[in-house]
Amino acid sequence: MAALSGLRILDLSRVLAGPWASQLLGDLGADVIKIERPGENGRGGDDTRGWGPPWLADGAGQATTDAAYFLCTNRNKRSLTVDITQPAGQAIVTDLAAQSDVVLENFKVGGLAAYGLDYPSLSKVNPRLVYCSITGFGQDGPYAARAGYDFLIQGMGGLMSVTGRADDEEGAGPQKIGVALTDILTGLYATVAIQAALAHREKTGQGQHIDLALLDVQVACLANQAMNYLVSGKAPRRMGNGHPNIVPYQDFPTADGDMILAIGNDGQFARFCEIAGRAEWIGDERFATNAARVRHRAALLPLLRQTTVMKTTGEWIALLENAAVPCGPINDLAAVFADPQVVHRGLRVEMPHAAGGSAPQVANPIRFSATPIDYRLAPPLLGQDTDEVLREIGRSAEDIAALRAAGVV
Repeated sequence: MAALSGLRILDLSRVLAGPWASQLLGDLGADVIKIERPGENGRGGDDTRGWGPPWLADGAGQATTDAAYFLCTNRNKRSLTVDITQPAGQAIVTDLAAQSDVVLENFKVGGLAAYGLDYPSLSKVNPRLVYCSITGFGQDGPYAARAGYDFLIQGMGGLMSVTGRADDEEGAGPQKIGVALTDILTGLYATVAIQAALAHREKTGQGQHIDLALLDVQVACLANQAMNYLVSGKAPRRMGNGHPNIVPYQDFPTADGDMILAIGNDGQFARFCEIAGRAEWIGDERFATNAARVRHRAALLPLLRQTTVMKTTGEWIALLENAAVPCGPINDLAAVFADPQVVHRGLRVEMPHAAGGSAPQVANPIRFSATPIDYRLAPPLLGQDTDEVLREIGRSAEDIAALRAAGVV
C-alpha cells in the first residue's frame, strides 16, 4: 500500500508550483483530483497544456494538444473540468472539499472568496480540511496583491544576484536558472507543509490554512549565500561557476571540452595535486588549506586551467575517480538519460496514455523500502475523469448531462 493511500487532494492549482506538490502527493499514493477550466486546450484546462511545442504524440505518432510542459507535473491525477464562476460549479467543488483532506490552490489573494471557495468558507463544511495557498508574495504585506512568477521572483529574491558570470568577465550580468527552480522548491515546501498539517490534524482533529509565498521560499533557499551576507554584512557577488566558500569547486577546461572539479577538503586537493603532477602545490602556503585557496583564488585558478587542458575529460575522470577526487562531465540532456547510473536507477519511465502510445516521465527520486512509488495514472486528457468523479459525489447521469449542457463541466 502506498504511503498516502486513502488521502484525497483537491487540486485547484495550475502551471508549476502547485501541480508539482500535488504530483508528488499523488506519487505517494494520494487520490488527486485536478480541477480545470472547461473548454478546448488554449481556452480551457491548465495553462501549461498549451505551452508547446513540443507536444505529446498519440498512438499514431501525431501531435496531441498537450504540451510536454504539462506532462512534467501532472501524473497520478484525475482531471475534472468545472466552471467555478457558476453556482453549480461552486457546489461541485464544495461537495468535493467536504470529502477531501487537502485543498491546494494558487489563485491571487482573495481570488476564491468571491466563489465561496476560500479557506474560511470551505473549513465550515470540513473543519478537518488542510488548505494550502501558494502565491507570489503571500497572503499579507505590501506586495500581496501582485502576481508572482518564477522568473520575477528569481530576480527579486536575490538568486540572480549570485547567478551569472562574474562582473569582471565578458558576458557578465544576472542570469536566471535554466529551470523554474523557485516554483519547484515551493512545490516541495508545500508537500512538506501539507504532510505536517495532516500530522497535526491526526493529533487535534483540526485542519488549518497554509500560506506559502514564492518570494519567501526563494529567500529561504539562498542558504549559505544568505548567511554569508547576514554574518558579514557584504552582499555576495556573482562568481560564474565558482563557489564563494570552496576552491577549487567549479568548471575547468580539458583537452576536449570541460569538466567539473568539486574538491571539498584538503585531502582531496592533495590527491588531485599528486595526480596532476603538481605536488609542489600541496606545501605551498597559498594553496595548502581551503581558506588559503579561497584567499588566493586569483592565483590558483589560472594554474589549474593550464593543467586541466593537458588531458581529456574522460582521462581526468578515470584518474580522479580512482583517487576519490570528486569530478564529472557537464552533460546535456541526451547524455544524462544515456548515463549508465541514470539508466540503472530507472529515471526514465514510460506510462500508457489515454491518447494512445505512451507518455515519457522522469521518475520520482524517492526510494521507499516498504511503500514504493506507484505510477498509476499518466497525465490525463482534459476532463478525462469528469463523469467518474461526479458520480463519486452523487451526481446522476441526468445531472451530469444537464451540467454539461449548461457548460458547468
